[in-house]
Amino acid sequence: MSHRFDLQERLIIVPVRLFGPAGDTIVRFALDTGASRTLVNTEVMVLLGYDLAMASDRIEVTTGSGIEFCVRLPVECLESVGRALERFPVLCHTLPPSAQIDGLLGLDFFRGCYLGIDLRNGEITVTP
Repeated sequence: MSHRFDLQERLIIVPVRLFGPAGDTIVRFALDTGASRTLVNTEVMVLLGYDLAMASDRIEVTTGSGIEFCVRLPVECLESVGRALERFPVLCHTLPPSAQIDGLLGLDFFRGCYLGIDLRNGEITVTP
């Protein structure tokens, strides 16, 4: 399945639909082939009804600015680029408003798939 992205953006931005206890929302994620895990802004997780203070799974994550500790918890469902994964574990971390994205779609979302990125035509291809 193929999906278009805007070549004028400085990042590859894809729409992501997230489901939680309080409902669902569509947000903007950057497709990040340098990220081993998918990350969601904590503000979005709270909006969806997740209680991050009650989460017991915290892991150490290496970022561009150093070592951080992030909550890891499964979202009810994460849908993007024609793929939907239920009980998919994501990292929760606060992103600065200047990032203008709501999360990072990491390689863990694409494991077991073919991922093609056509930077000439602005197209992502994902096949199982």
